Amino acid sequence: MGTLTDETLAGILEGPRARGAFLLRSVLNPPWALRIEDRAPLSLATLISGEAWITYDDGEPARIRPGEIAIMRGPDPYTVADSPTTPPDIVIHPGQVCTTTQGENLWDAMSFGVRSWGDGPEGSTVMLTGTYQMHSAIGRRLLGALPALLVRPAGEGDRGLISLLGEEMSRSDPGQELVLDRILDLLLVRVLRSWLASPGAGAPAWYRAQHDPVVGPALRMLHSDPARPWTLPDLAAEIGVSRAGLARRFTSMVGEPPMSYLTGWRLALAADLLCEPEMTIGAVARQVGYGSSFALSAAFKRVRGLSPQEHRRTAATRPRPFTGDTADEA
Repeated sequence: MGTLTDETLAGILEGPRARGAFLLRSVLNPPWALRIEDRAPLSLATLISGEAWITYDDGEPARIRPGEIAIMRGPDPYTVADSPTTPPDIVIHPGQVCTTTQGENLWDAMSFGVRSWGDGPEGSTVMLTGTYQMHSAIGRRLLGALPALLVRPAGEGDRGLISLLGEEMSRSDPGQELVLDRILDLLLVRVLRSWLASPGAGAPAWYRAQHDPVVGPALRMLHSDPARPWTLPDLAAEIGVSRAGLARRFTSMVGEPPMSYLTGWRLALAADLLCEPEMTIGAVARQVGYGSSFALSAAFKRVRGLSPQEHRRTAATRPRPFTGDTADEA
């Protein structure tokens, strides 16, 4: 049986990698309710004290208490409140801009320290949140498999990370943003691994398939070397099975044929690399297994509906995350 640290899972979990994530320590006294409309792809929340209820517009309220971690998948809005019946009086907009429901900016009025916000230093509810600002294309297979809301108990190692995250959020040392990003990533991956390993958790097909003696090695090969000019016969020969047998088994377990899966994986990698300004389209094409920028462009447009240039422009025009530093934002 494969392990939770194999290349297949590691490659997919690499998608939600924080780059300048928005982290905040909220201190609140009931009644309170935050309407989250930031359209962020993924957020994580945990409580140090008190309790909270998280409700999507079309879902049932879910309670989160200290010792639990919630993962919220965007971009749909949701409400975080002291009670499911408390109406929202604060709205969190894209870029983490915070206003009243009437549009009055609240950031300056409610900020009281480094990454600290709310009713003041003393409050019955203390909540740590981390919000991923970047829409990582590699993570779409994982994000698409996640429920809109996932609440998990914190493991022993998770509790140590939560404590460390809380300590580091109050610091403003050089390089602190990078430190916080990596702690958030580690906490997220640990929660996801716990969820995937739980019986009956609804793990996605690609995760279940990684333990298969035929499909698992195929996935690992495709993920570890996407630039190789793979064909179905090559892949089958590497594993030691027939082409028809591999195609049948892979499609049955993963939900699509091996070469179709490879195309999606290559284009997900390409979409992420295109967000790096120093990467030319030709360099991206070579890195993900296309012989030319033209070949990559044709596949990208066919599958994703826009050209690599259009994808790059869209990524470049996303709003810059709000940091809470008014001097920085001016």
